[in-house]
Amino acid sequence: MKNILVLGASGSLAKVVITVLLDNPEIKLTLFSRHITELIPLTHERVSVVKGDVMDLAQLEQAMQGQDIVYANLAGELELMAKNVVQAMAKQNIKRLIWISSMGIYDETETDHGSILDPYRLSAKVIEESKLDYTLIRPAWFTNGIEVDYKLTRKGEAFQGDQVSRRSIAALIDKLIQKPDCAIGESLGIAKV
Repeated sequence: MKNILVLGASGSLAKVVITVLLDNPEIKLTLFSRHITELIPLTHERVSVVKGDVMDLAQLEQAMQGQDIVYANLAGELELMAKNVVQAMAKQNIKRLIWISSMGIYDETETDHGSILDPYRLSAKVIEESKLDYTLIRPAWFTNGIEVDYKLTRKGEAFQGDQVSRRSIAALIDKLIQKPDCAIGESLGIAKV
């Protein structure tokens, strides 16, 4: 049984990821969010719901106890959140992190996104400078499509595409959880091409 902590579990992408991960009977999920009302119906023998805030280091450390992998799907003060996640994972001796970021953080798209991507850039820098076994995922704009159709690009390569289904991102995250040694230390752009 793999124990997966989902940070920001009430987000639109996280909900799709949770559904995909629950198809695997060997996965146990801890859903961590400030907004748990809509997550309560998911509670069963392989799912626990924890109300908490990533900005509260003590709550975060407690939620990480016994976890194997952390999947972070966060919004807000991303740089501080990243610092808390790195610190809490180090304290709990958890190495594997899957972190959702954004396309464009390395100026790899043909569009100037301006300062709106600064929180994503700064949090990615925190993660990349950590000693964690991380994978950064830089998705294009999310769609609600049900297809699994994507192409990956790596840091330093031009980003291809401008949208991707949440289901495609969930399939990639599922793959990374099934093969936790895959894409360690990588920053993966994902889009439908």
